[in-house]
Amino acid sequence: MWVTSSCTAALTPTSVALGNFDGLHLGHRQVVQPILNRSSGPNSATVVASGQNLRSNAGRDENLESEHPATCDNDSAAPPDRAESRHNFDGSIGQKAEGNSFSGRDSDGVDRLYGTVVTFDPHPQEFFTGQPKKLLTPLAEKVELLAAMGVEQLVLLPFDRELAALTASEFVEEILVRQLKASRISVGVDFRFGRGRAGTAVDLQSIASGYGIDVALVPLHNCGEGDRISSSAIREGLASGDLKRANQLLGRFYSLVGTVVGGQRLGRTIGFPTANIELPPEKFLPRFGVYAVRVSVKHGWEKMKDESSSYQRENPKSVIPDTASKLSFVNGVMNVGCRPTVDGQQPTVEVHLLDWSGDLYGQTLSASLVEFLRPEQKFASLDALKTQIQADCDIARSLLAAKV
Repeated sequence: MWVTSSCTAALTPTSVALGNFDGLHLGHRQVVQPILNRSSGPNSATVVASGQNLRSNAGRDENLESEHPATCDNDSAAPPDRAESRHNFDGSIGQKAEGNSFSGRDSDGVDRLYGTVVTFDPHPQEFFTGQPKKLLTPLAEKVELLAAMGVEQLVLLPFDRELAALTASEFVEEILVRQLKASRISVGVDFRFGRGRAGTAVDLQSIASGYGIDVALVPLHNCGEGDRISSSAIREGLASGDLKRANQLLGRFYSLVGTVVGGQRLGRTIGFPTANIELPPEKFLPRFGVYAVRVSVKHGWEKMKDESSSYQRENPKSVIPDTASKLSFVNGVMNVGCRPTVDGQQPTVEVHLLDWSGDLYGQTLSASLVEFLRPEQKFASLDALKTQIQADCDIARSLLAAKV
């Protein structure tokens, strides 16, 4: 997948899915589906450009796809075909080839459209409020999820005063028509754009039709027990510990992804060593408490630098020997919170892997939150904490075994 924050570096012509897509939940996926080229698959390359720093994050969880039919709340450098090499998910560096997902023509030599997601960076809400917005999917996670869907290109429009000042008509003409050469656009019916968010999805359809551009308006649907699929509803579920609801709306397990860093090593002293995970600062944290999780443990980062930009892409391999390029999942118990029993002050994310041991410092873990076990609490002693952790591990082991 080609990732750029410069429209001039974008692959064109395009078929565009437009929105913020934080969480890339079931509804967002319905907006993205119409622009996918079916010849593109999850093994397409990911190359990045134009100075955006992507932290290393986990790849997709093969077991997390949902069957829920739903549609969206659309809450509101040299490209690969000019580059010498591309980066594959398995860690290899493959040469470009005619007819692959980065070629400007299909196998019959006919010009085709690049399946492109266009989103905004930073999130418009962050720009207008001046307050950092916590994200369900920080950029690197979003890249992985979109690439797994078969999206060929992600364009990150820098959301600044100049972009915010464009009227709806100017946005269509300047960004979608002139720069991205869009021939097809997909948005949710609640999409708003242009100066003061004055433009509606219907306005987009009307303006774009004047340029001969087809616009698909994806309707809003509910999911499961009648919940509207939205990033806001997912945040509410995570904040309240209603993990079942959040995961159902996402269509996959919510994941916390980060690098293992040094901690106080208290867990070792009571027989439950934990890995301290440093998350991107913008990552949205769920309710403080204890979770049963499935963890992908990865190492052996293959690095590829695109010489035309400051991007560096890291590609994971499994920490389990002889399974390079395959993700291996280990069950675990995760604590999210301030650890009141030991007078912790800052939120931490720690995971104890069940029936596994090894050195994880510097490695990247992706923990999929499967079940919320209990809220965070303060214990009278370390012995009482140890007893509770053992009970948490027993419950998690049983729950996770039942979900295999």
